[in-house]
Amino acid sequence: MGKHTVEVTDQSFKQEVVEHNQPVLVDFWAAWCGPCKMIGPLVEELAEEYQDKIKVAKVDVDNNRGVAGEFGITSIPTLMLFKDGQVVDRVVGFRPKNQLKQMIDQKL
Repeated sequence: MGKHTVEVTDQSFKQEVVEHNQPVLVDFWAAWCGPCKMIGPLVEELAEEYQDKIKVAKVDVDNNRGVAGEFGITSIPTLMLFKDGQVVDRVVGFRPKNQLKQMIDQKL
C-alpha cells in the first residue's frame, strides 16, 4: 500500500468505508491485473492530493470476495466513491487522472 492509502478487507470494510465520516474512494484491484497496476500510482497521487478531503482505500478482490460480491465487482479496476455510506459514483477500467479528479470534484 502507498503512504496515503489504506488496505481494506471484508472484515474492516464497514468500519473503514461505510461508517467513515469523510467520502471514501475505494480501488478494487488484484495483483495480476495489468490495468490495476497502471491506475495504482494515479490512485496514490489522488490520495495524497485529496488527503484532507477524502480517504482512499484499496480492496484486493482475490482476498476479499465478500465485499467484491456485495458491490457487484465483475471487472477490475473498479473505483467507487462512497459518501455517507452510499455509492455515489463508480468507474470501471483504466481512466486518466483528470477524469478521476473530475469524478471526485463533482461529488465533494
